[in-house]
Amino acid sequence: MADFASPTAETELLTIMGGGLVGSLLALYLAQHGHAVEMFERRPDIRKAGPVEARSINLALSDRGWRALEGVGIADSVRDVAIAMHGRMMHDPHGQLTYQPYGQEGQAIYSVSRAGLNRRMLDLVEQNPRIRVAFNQQCQRVDLRQQIVEMLDTERGESRTVPFRRLFGVDGAYSAVRGAMQRTERFNYSQHYLDYGYKELTIAAASGGEWALEKHALHIWPRGQYMMIALPNLDGSFNCTLFFPFEGPVSFEALQTPAHVRAFFEDVFPDAVPLMPELETEFFENPTSSLVTVRCYPWTYHDAVLLLGDAAHAIVPFYGQGMNAGFEDCTALHELLTRHGRDWNVIFREFQQQRKPNADAMADLAVYNFEEMRDRVADPRFLLQKKIESKISTQYPDKWLPLYSQVTFSHLPYAEALANGQAQEQIMQCLMPHIQTEEDYQRPEVQQLVAAEMAARA
Repeated sequence: MADFASPTAETELLTIMGGGLVGSLLALYLAQHGHAVEMFERRPDIRKAGPVEARSINLALSDRGWRALEGVGIADSVRDVAIAMHGRMMHDPHGQLTYQPYGQEGQAIYSVSRAGLNRRMLDLVEQNPRIRVAFNQQCQRVDLRQQIVEMLDTERGESRTVPFRRLFGVDGAYSAVRGAMQRTERFNYSQHYLDYGYKELTIAAASGGEWALEKHALHIWPRGQYMMIALPNLDGSFNCTLFFPFEGPVSFEALQTPAHVRAFFEDVFPDAVPLMPELETEFFENPTSSLVTVRCYPWTYHDAVLLLGDAAHAIVPFYGQGMNAGFEDCTALHELLTRHGRDWNVIFREFQQQRKPNADAMADLAVYNFEEMRDRVADPRFLLQKKIESKISTQYPDKWLPLYSQVTFSHLPYAEALANGQAQEQIMQCLMPHIQTEEDYQRPEVQQLVAAEMAARA
């Protein structure tokens, strides 16, 4: 670890609560602006964990995330351990495959290991002389008025009080920093759980470490009221996630024995089962986790505390934007620091005014995409509509960019993308009754309708 460079008269010691992906990136950006940073992480150092302890759901890294990583010079390092996924591969109940490309040719989202990415970022953090990081540090209390935090070193069993001047709460969906802010006046907070949980499973590598499924795709088994997805790993395996109701006749509650699990999977995911040799063991040993959306406001307490990432706006994972949105928080804060220097009042105020509407929009988009992935991607009419949208985009590239591309392959604010997507859906609802096949798009009456809609958007 590099020797810690203490703050000077021109800089401050800034405190970050949370040393996960967003916390680590934030520390690097704050150090880039010349500040000394102390970062506290509740968990042990993930780099010292074994392979089982470090396992985690894979993440989908897209353009917003890459931009943030490029800003601290880590993008190329991460690209070396990322796998491009150029589209969705849908598996129907009979094992038949349908491919739907993402965006334009060459565009892709990237499968990355959360644990692997966190390790690389922590290495960069510890090499920076402006950053000091401490693990096994549990935040027990935040006193906003006195500007102190009470920390417990869970490894040594020792408590201590840490003063702060600026505190950045990046400690996740169940944030201790936000918990203190919730007890202040006029603080709005809500959390909403889906009736679905998720469980991580594995598709094993084929012989020789090859991939048993198409490597460069995100695989989806859509089944109406539930689904399974799979993202590729570098070792040839796939991380699978089963999104499934907690209760009901088809649910986690209903699958009580290995025989029940085996029979159910063979019935609804028949092409996946032969590739999952540890299915029953993983199903009962791996935890069932919940899916929560968190909204709150304000994200600041005077000029002393700021919430970012999941602490401010936890979302469900179905657009693959949770990490990307948190990374984009860091990009936005970096731009404000560049513009306003040390005027923290202005920086904090503009940050929450800029990011709050976009975080709310992304939360709505994430739930919408769950319904789309679960229910609609296997619908022939939906797939036809997506092909027609692609044709419109090709014909009118300056007036029509599909919603998914706006969210995933651009830096357009999420709120603008949501509004554009809603307007586009209204147009498609008018257009699709006139289209039964892909060739119908070229019919003169359809072309006239499209031209009229595009003229109205001019």
